Amino acid sequence: MGASATEQSRPLPARETVLEVEGLHTRFELDDGVVHAVNGVDLAIGRGEVLAVVGESGCGKSVMARSVLRLVDRPGRITAGHIRVRTDDGTADMVTADPRTVRSVRGNRVAMVFQEPMSSMSPMHTLGNQIGEAIRLHEPVTKAEARRRTVELLGRVGIPAPARRVDEYPFQMSGGMLQRVMIAMALACGPQLLIADEPTTALDVTTQAQILDLLRSLQQETGMAVMLITHDLGVAARMADRVAVMYLGTVVEEGPLDDVFRAPRHPYTKALLRSVPRLGSGSRERLKPVRGMVPHAYRRPAGCPFHPRCDAFMPGRCDVTRPTPVRAADRPGAVSCLLYEEEDPA
Repeated sequence: MGASATEQSRPLPARETVLEVEGLHTRFELDDGVVHAVNGVDLAIGRGEVLAVVGESGCGKSVMARSVLRLVDRPGRITAGHIRVRTDDGTADMVTADPRTVRSVRGNRVAMVFQEPMSSMSPMHTLGNQIGEAIRLHEPVTKAEARRRTVELLGRVGIPAPARRVDEYPFQMSGGMLQRVMIAMALACGPQLLIADEPTTALDVTTQAQILDLLRSLQQETGMAVMLITHDLGVAARMADRVAVMYLGTVVEEGPLDDVFRAPRHPYTKALLRSVPRLGSGSRERLKPVRGMVPHAYRRPAGCPFHPRCDAFMPGRCDVTRPTPVRAADRPGAVSCLLYEEEDPA
């Protein structure tokens, strides 16, 4: 992982912000209780930047990403916060925006590649029909022009014989090819931000590498920003400029890739990095998994959500006080941990 992080090491220039998430809360009100899937997330992404959102399964990464586009299924709903997206006319807040504005942002300004391409595309329509519909929804073009652009997009993402494949159906494609089609559909209208939710799930390692290389080359070619949702720290190290670590619906640490991976501050980030196999380690060296399990959605712990699994747990503080983001003067980024907050003398 160290080598991959070094490859991505570079100073981050000041970038125009394309997405700002502030105090986002998304919850699901169920018969058995309320699930706070996203619980006060703050994030920002600049133009041309790759932000990796990492964490264990069940930590709210995908729900947060779907909230950005107002795609949370009922009974889920956004209950507080702001999701500001840059538009031609200024800024749109997706939390309070009317349906027309939301439709104009989806696919046009912000596009998303979902985890399961086979279930995300209609098996009853050809690839050309589905990608062409996305183009015609946002741009005043003819069917012939939409088809021409669809063929061009399929070739751009590495689909062989795109002029023939454009008339095929999703079930005629392999998993890797279908993921490329999903990326082509997401790029159809030239979005300023691409959200990739576990884009390499269920793919073999060779295809995973091809998809990641494709995303990186397209990002560099178009200058779009990318929010990469993943639980694979190796993928984050290979792709990201910045990293946000999520746990139980909150961002516990965020900052530049090298700072977070080489000098992590939050105990959860440290535990995640210790659990990753390392090249050169002895054959008898045991992996160190994160202690315990992610708490049940209906039984969120009081205070710091990570304290039941934390090796640095401080009784009387961590189980009572919820930490707030702390920013250090000597490094960018923030960490939400009581170890970095001054204890109240009272």
